[in-house]
Amino acid sequence: EVLLVESGGGLVQAGGSLRLSCVASGVTFDDYAIGWYRQAPGKEREGVSCIGRTDGFKYNIDSVKGRFTISSDNAKNTVYLQMDNLKPEDTAVYYCALSISQATCYPDYWGQGVQVTVSS
Repeated sequence: EVLLVESGGGLVQAGGSLRLSCVASGVTFDDYAIGWYRQAPGKEREGVSCIGRTDGFKYNIDSVKGRFTISSDNAKNTVYLQMDNLKPEDTAVYYCALSISQATCYPDYWGQGVQVTVSS
């Protein structure tokens, strides 16, 4: 069974930084992608960033480009989301999700989520 566990959330002032981690376990194949998603109160969940485990593919949505960096440590089955220059509008529950297709980053498995709160 695929299990994703996020950590690293918390409360930070605007302009600060946080690093989220997503550890994947129970994965029996290599060519998958991990994406980060977020859901703010009263809003729909949105995809933020995605990285392919073996093909090096990465993307970020425009609103986080230049501020968020996604990376992976395949030996640790861990994907990170480094978030710098955080803004109050980044406040949300952040989820990581595993996609069995590196081409689409479509979420097939979800983590439990971690709260990120950015104060102004």
